[in-house]
Amino acid sequence: MKNEIILAFNEVLEDKGLPKEVIYHALESAMVSAYRKSVNASTAQQVVAKIDLDKGEFRIFAEKEVVDDVQDDRTEVLLKVAKEYDPSAELGDMVLVESTPENFGRVAAQTARQVIQQKIREAERQMQLDYYAKQIGEIISGVVQATGSHGLTIGLEMKAEGTMPRKEMIPFERFRIHDRVRALVAEVKDSPRGPQIILSRTHRDFLRRLLENEVPEIFHGIVEIRSIAREPGQRAKVAVSATQQGIDPVGACVGQRGVRIQAIVRELHDEKIDVIEWNKDPRIYIAKALSPARVNGVYLNETNRDTKTALVVVPEDQLSLAIGRDGQNARLAARLTSWRIDIKSLAEAVSDWLFALRNEKELSEKAALYQEEITKAEEIMARKAEGRILNMDDYDSLAKFVDMVEKDLYAERQEVLVAQEKAIQEVLQTIPKAAFNVPLTAELLPESLLVILSDGGIINLGELALKYKTDSDTILGLPGIGPKTLEKIEEMVNNLADFLPAQAEEPEVIKQEPIVEMAAESEFPVQAESEVTGEIEKEISVESTVEAEASAEDEKQSESKEEIGQELSFEEMFKLETQKISNKPFEEEDEEEDSDKDGKKKKKRKYQEIEYDPDLDLTLVKKKHKRGDDEWGWEEE
Repeated sequence: MKNEIILAFNEVLEDKGLPKEVIYHALESAMVSAYRKSVNASTAQQVVAKIDLDKGEFRIFAEKEVVDDVQDDRTEVLLKVAKEYDPSAELGDMVLVESTPENFGRVAAQTARQVIQQKIREAERQMQLDYYAKQIGEIISGVVQATGSHGLTIGLEMKAEGTMPRKEMIPFERFRIHDRVRALVAEVKDSPRGPQIILSRTHRDFLRRLLENEVPEIFHGIVEIRSIAREPGQRAKVAVSATQQGIDPVGACVGQRGVRIQAIVRELHDEKIDVIEWNKDPRIYIAKALSPARVNGVYLNETNRDTKTALVVVPEDQLSLAIGRDGQNARLAARLTSWRIDIKSLAEAVSDWLFALRNEKELSEKAALYQEEITKAEEIMARKAEGRILNMDDYDSLAKFVDMVEKDLYAERQEVLVAQEKAIQEVLQTIPKAAFNVPLTAELLPESLLVILSDGGIINLGELALKYKTDSDTILGLPGIGPKTLEKIEEMVNNLADFLPAQAEEPEVIKQEPIVEMAAESEFPVQAESEVTGEIEKEISVESTVEAEASAEDEKQSESKEEIGQELSFEEMFKLETQKISNKPFEEEDEEEDSDKDGKKKKKRKYQEIEYDPDLDLTLVKKKHKRGDDEWGWEEE
């Protein structure tokens, strides 16, 4: 049995390629499981397996109770046997003792093998899950194992299987069994049957990774992919830009004679790819996005921040090309640029503006201002309606007319945007910042109203107040909101303070009195300490002067130092006293005096200092004592 276990271990180690520690722990668990099954041991009993793979030996240790008389050898053991494993064991203790059955046999080996296989499968699934979770967004290759109405089943590395649903396959693309397929790892999910790996060939990142593989400039960051729009199997548009001067991003992607881009086209089942250069100017960017169509002008409308609209005017012969088959070119350009694009022919744009200038009262002032240009444009359009051929100058005149009116209108829109932004900033000054941190809940508004406001992008109290004060008609235009509901919102906005959380009151600042004054009221003898401090400070001044002048200046300095000492805090005094004591040691002699009225004894302190005089070559001992005039001084002994 031992040999079988070791052979199974080595077989799995070589075949599965798993870490040795994983197999070892699985083998230990298998031995424990086999022991419990062979002796019918309880799951509550602690069982430990120790395996020596080099010698092919294993030992089973089970926790048993120390008793005098063994009734059940599965759970009990004698004291003398227990002491062989734990010398400190006593009756009633629980001790781990060797319990390897003599007839462990082939059944136990088979059980161990089954447990090992189960643990191996679990380890394999976990390794597959971890490996492919890191591969999300990357291209991998595999072999088609099965096809069906649901899609493809693809065999991958590490004996894993991936699934490519039908919607993730390029239309009209067919694969047979044993075909090699390249796809993007779109999603990885864990399941009882193992990791579910979802592959895709329609994702736009699939085209991005193909470009990175085929174009070294993109891989190294010299050329950057700004945006991608795809209709798989039909057409794709890619916007690129260069990060360094002197680099042609479009040429780098296309390659010499289109070698690079053609390799990607073949991989994508002949999907046509338009590579354009990205530009920070939206007008230029949109015009290039509509390639291969030629564009007369692009006019932006940014009044609505949610839906940015661009009007594109093209020559009549370019209209169908700009729109594309079934609107494909216009759709891809809109996805690429994130702008809503309206395409008109030059003649259609001129006709619309002539009608608007002649019939709309709001444009009457502009009509009077552009009377000459309007008349000229009407003459050209009349000749066109008669079927007469227009020359290039006529088309230039029409293009200039549209450009003039659209630019004038654009300038007015910009003024409106500036006024709106200014109004928003003024309204923001009236709304507390805390209101933007208060979410709209059922406590404030009905549940149905919350859903409507949430769909409109209003999720907190501040946004509701801002929207109401700047554009209340927008709120009224939301489905399900009427005048009565708007009145409730108005009442809430007008009383914002009632819905804001109460601000914590600032704690009252208590002005503390100086510590020196507080000490004066204390029962402790602080005055004595201040006198000592003053004495030490005076000592510093005495030592800094000549001995002949010490007695004369001592009185003056003591008075000033005492005044300074009164202004110092207790901590400063303590630091000063400590510093002096550490520099000039002195000895204290305590003498008891007569007791005061409270029966407490006071102590008298005497100070001595040893000083070396280099002039006299003598060591002098100075003693400090109090003079008759309540002054302190030094005397030599």
